[in-house]
Amino acid sequence: MIRLSNISKRFGDAAPFAVNDVSLSVTEGETVVLLGSSGCGKTTTLKMINRLEEPTSGEIEVDGRNIAEVDVLSLRRSIGYVFQDIGLFPHLTIRENVEIVPRLLGWASSRRRARADELLEQVGLAPGEFASRRPAQLSGGQQQRVGIARALASDPVYLLMDEPFGALDAVTRDQLQTELLRIKTSFGKTVVFVTHDLFEALRLGDRIGVMNRGRLEQIGKPEELLHSPATSFVAELFGHARRQADLLEGAPS
Repeated sequence: MIRLSNISKRFGDAAPFAVNDVSLSVTEGETVVLLGSSGCGKTTTLKMINRLEEPTSGEIEVDGRNIAEVDVLSLRRSIGYVFQDIGLFPHLTIRENVEIVPRLLGWASSRRRARADELLEQVGLAPGEFASRRPAQLSGGQQQRVGIARALASDPVYLLMDEPFGALDAVTRDQLQTELLRIKTSFGKTVVFVTHDLFEALRLGDRIGVMNRGRLEQIGKPEELLHSPATSFVAELFGHARRQADLLEGAPS
């Protein structure tokens, strides 16, 4: 469904590679998490999938088509994108924010409204209570729910999520992770999710790609990374998760 082949990206001829020779694929209905610290290249990789950034070299395919040959606006409208900073339009109502892409696609107003209300209900924001509010009237967690609803509004096959829960408190983050797992099951979306949180990656990812200094160190199922790390970097990173789990198991009830 999504295939990256030897993708590299540098910002200037003399600059170091932000992403260096990354290859991976994401199959239909799968959630692949790109995990790594700030500056490792995970967000740049995500942005190249919908051409917010263009690769310096390599090829990206979506549905078997080289995205360099696809109209960029059509590509972006077919892929839902959820940002960490949410990016809701403050002057629009919640319903109007969710309707943005369907409006651009020329949907009739009645269809847009029905779709927005359906999705607000799906993410736990009753339309009768929230649809006419402005973003400033919502909490951070509620705004992020609106961001997810907006990304799903045109029913895209793919959902790209760039550290969407990173700025939220632990309780709200846990709630939204649960919500995302439910939505993924309900809607059958193919998801690429970026995070620096190891435990979030373990909870959400069907497979996890570990990035370090622009390179993909290893990609595999969570249990593979936990028990069969391919590099010392991955071993150290996931060794921390194993130690934490051992501490929790040994804690008194």
